[in-house]
Amino acid sequence: MIVAFSISPSGADETGGVGAAVAEAVRVVRASGLPNETNAMFTNIEGEWDEVMAVVKQAVDAVAAASPRVSLVLKADIRPGYTGQLTAKVARIEDALGH
Repeated sequence: MIVAFSISPSGADETGGVGAAVAEAVRVVRASGLPNETNAMFTNIEGEWDEVMAVVKQAVDAVAAASPRVSLVLKADIRPGYTGQLTAKVARIEDALGH
């Protein structure tokens, strides 16, 4: 499965930013060893249900350490029997575009 998620603390730092708290969540994801990527809006992670959801929970806990309230947006592509889709899905689109 691939999960795209975004975690944000309810409050910002003194500059109005949330980057430091979000960086802690990304640190958790990268330390997991699961295939992942982070873009301007979401972090994507691929693996089995239990392992992906455990990483999402750990990432929420990391942000919760800096904020009493946390927002989580999550979208999942659940396709049993498929792996490597984090890059394969994008490659299929690029192929269709002729790139």
